[in-house]
Amino acid sequence: MTSHDPRATTASEPVAPDHPSTEPVVEYQERLTVAWWMWLVVLFVGAASFIALAPINMAVGIIAAVVIMVLITLILHLGSPRIVVTDQDVRVGRAYIERRFVGEAEPLRGDAVRVARGPELDGRAFMNFRVSIPDMCRIEIVDPVDPTPYWLTATRHPEELARAINAGRPTDSA
Repeated sequence: MTSHDPRATTASEPVAPDHPSTEPVVEYQERLTVAWWMWLVVLFVGAASFIALAPINMAVGIIAAVVIMVLITLILHLGSPRIVVTDQDVRVGRAYIERRFVGEAEPLRGDAVRVARGPELDGRAFMNFRVSIPDMCRIEIVDPVDPTPYWLTATRHPEELARAINAGRPTDSA
């Protein structure tokens, strides 16, 4: 005996969903990985551990070098924050805010980055700086109850990030 599901259809009958999809649409994403020269530092640390332990035992030296390099690689990869802009929210690392509270985004390069990180920096701002990523984006926060005036984040593509954020902003009707 087979049970009959009234919602079951054959291949020729399309099914309309019971509710619209609420999956966020990703408009921009980037992982802030370390610069290429940091991998030279990882190799140097691995070689140094091998040199320190090889005179005691060659196998221990090789194993220690590999384990240390793998651990550092995992730490660097897992510790690199992601920037994700969807139609519903903006995320930078662990920070999250709904799109309705995000104002204008401004790309910063060169001297503008130095000024933004120095003389013009507001101590209440959320900051995501990376040594190996010189360019930044300032993202205005317009939530009336949030004391954070803006987010200042490192990015390799400040114009693209600003464009993605600004494209999703509601237009002013005033």
